[in-house]
Amino acid sequence: MKTQAKLIGPARFSVAVHTLAGLASNGGTLSSAMIAAQVHSHPTFLRRILATLASHNIVDTREGRDGGYTLRIPADQLTLSAIYLAIRIEQPIHDLPQSDGIQDSEKMNQRLSSIMKGAEQQVIDYLGQYTLADVIDDSDITKMPDK
Repeated sequence: MKTQAKLIGPARFSVAVHTLAGLASNGGTLSSAMIAAQVHSHPTFLRRILATLASHNIVDTREGRDGGYTLRIPADQLTLSAIYLAIRIEQPIHDLPQSDGIQDSEKMNQRLSSIMKGAEQQVIDYLGQYTLADVIDDSDITKMPDK
């Protein structure tokens, strides 16, 4: 699976949501290998996502033989916007590269940046209306295997 580590794209967001849904359904501690097998993701890619989610206090990590990941926030309290904001790129989509010094180009970048900032805010607001529990359907989520 080819991924780009800093993109929010569908793969990154989808894997994060599926991972958290699996943790919510299981209710226990799961290793990254077990989660990767369940969500059909490359383990390294998944560990990067889990590390990011842990740094935003969405999952807890425990090292050692019985270590793994657990969901820190109940599924009915964890909004999709919180997940999005945790894993989105470090540079928001509205931060455009510097223009080439041409005044018209700078003005266009400023306008485009403003439009993109508004678009991203609408995405965040929309995702804030839904929780992880809203996307979990017990008939579709199978519990991850025990250790």
